[in-house]
Amino acid sequence: MNIHLSELAIQWFEEDMEVAAGDYVKFFARYGGSSPLHEGFSIGITKEEPDELAVETIVNDVHYYVEERDVWFFDGHDLHIDVDTSTKELSFDYQVA
Repeated sequence: MNIHLSELAIQWFEEDMEVAAGDYVKFFARYGGSSPLHEGFSIGITKEEPDELAVETIVNDVHYYVEERDVWFFDGHDLHIDVDTSTKELSFDYQVA
């Protein structure tokens, strides 16, 4: 699996989450909600250093990652992150790797 971020998503993280060079942004399986891959689970996001890094993409010296314990959630899919221009919120797309 890989993590892909659009330019709008990178800008969203820098402005809305105030990420800066050296920060770590974790994507994880969160109990509750739903996703196209798993009913009852959704994707969570937090600024936190990794314990067991499995997948990482570095943009502007910011580390976007998934830990080993959450790889199951993506079920062989790449994570594509963009911004929904109508809501100004992140959007997630899961594409077969």
